[in-house]
Amino acid sequence: MKRFSIATLGCKVNSFESELIAEKLAQQSYQRVSHTEPADLCVINTCTVTAEADRQARQLVRRVVRNNPRAKVVVTGCYAQMQAQACASIAGVSLVVGNQNKLDIAQWLAQVQSASLPPTSLPNPSLPTTKVRAKQAEESPARRVQLAPAGQPTQDAANPPTPTLLSGFDGRTRAFVQIQQGCDQGCTFCIIHQARGANRSFSGLMIKRQVERLVRNGYRELVLCGVDIGSYGSDFAARTDHAELATAHVANSPNSLTDLLRQLLAVKGDFRIRLSSIDPAHITARLIAMLAAEPKLCPQLHLSLQSANTLILKRMKRRASRELVYRRVAELRAANPDLVLGADLLVGFPTETEAQFQQTLDAVHELEIAYPHVFAYSPRAGTPAAKIPAQVAPAERKRRAKLVRARGKQVWRQVAARQIGAHCRVLIEGHANLPTGVVRARAANYFPVLVDAPPSPSPHPRAQRKNQSCQPGDWAEVEIVALQGDDLIARRLD
Repeated sequence: MKRFSIATLGCKVNSFESELIAEKLAQQSYQRVSHTEPADLCVINTCTVTAEADRQARQLVRRVVRNNPRAKVVVTGCYAQMQAQACASIAGVSLVVGNQNKLDIAQWLAQVQSASLPPTSLPNPSLPTTKVRAKQAEESPARRVQLAPAGQPTQDAANPPTPTLLSGFDGRTRAFVQIQQGCDQGCTFCIIHQARGANRSFSGLMIKRQVERLVRNGYRELVLCGVDIGSYGSDFAARTDHAELATAHVANSPNSLTDLLRQLLAVKGDFRIRLSSIDPAHITARLIAMLAAEPKLCPQLHLSLQSANTLILKRMKRRASRELVYRRVAELRAANPDLVLGADLLVGFPTETEAQFQQTLDAVHELEIAYPHVFAYSPRAGTPAAKIPAQVAPAERKRRAKLVRARGKQVWRQVAARQIGAHCRVLIEGHANLPTGVVRARAANYFPVLVDAPPSPSPHPRAQRKNQSCQPGDWAEVEIVALQGDDLIARRLD
């Protein structure tokens, strides 16, 4: 049996699609191994959200080639979609596959081999590796690229007429469920809408079947993800692709995110649902009410915020203003005061003044953003923002990013300290790199919890054995008793 490995960079969508790739390869008699182990086929699923992500992608590809000199190396994902020739030009890369074809890697690789296109596993083991790689780099990389035009994928990796349903996620206690693909927004700093194409929602029936399968397989937390999840369902009325999907599934699909949530929360089983990043403009009254009332819906949101200055948001071509963001957060807090917030924040955008940046820095404290995901702006070729003359100096961008991260740590500790004394249900994640008897867990509000106490003795030995079970994927009822470093400390109550 051939061995394959997958290394994934970037977002939850990439993680979901990497598992789909793995399922397809397993169906074709490939055996999965860790990306650090020798393999016959190595797949790298890349990201291109920033220039740093591009650099990391190239670095990882070269490392995989170096560590697996006889393997077929396939590069896919958003960096491969946008910079296909750059990927194909790396010595040792066998194939570059765009986002639209990533589920069919084995077939494309077979076509490349059958067509006698330039291989990149060593054709002559007696030759030194460096000479073989140099010779391969001289051969035409264009012949090894299977790509659709940027922004125009010919099919959906996870929305085909005959969908592949995931059984689970390798090495994870949480599972990701992709609900839509692409984005219609076209923010001036972003290139992802070119790499992923327009918004395409997956059928509600397909998503429900995926959730049901994961719940049956023991997953207790499901994270709904996508490129722009708040736009879910808005494209159904105009859909003309995938006729079979449209007639069989879309007609019965929910037409908004809240409709989809209602459908998924009705699935039988003991599980919870978490939303990934969402635009504040998509936070509706219905969603706010659901977050406050539905026990299966995690009381935590990650906002796709980017800035808290209205003019900068406008220049970014964002949907929300500062005033709208503050109003939405106030409504969320009124409905559920314990809701925990994270946010994507982009600092150093062209023309951003110190005063405008200060509004974003202040917002971290004022909105209590406990989990800021901070990016220092970097120009992306092909985006409108890269052409703005008034670019902020790189050193200043880094300074601003450092300040926001530091402010976020202060807010995190402030919000974390309020958890002490709370009783909650946590999901056990594992015990790697922890002292004996201590397990790592995750609360519904996303706070990490270390559980470090045995349960109270039970008069019933069988019940006691059940209570003492603390394996990854188990629930535990705990009381938060302290804050230590970057973790909450808890004792078990069950």
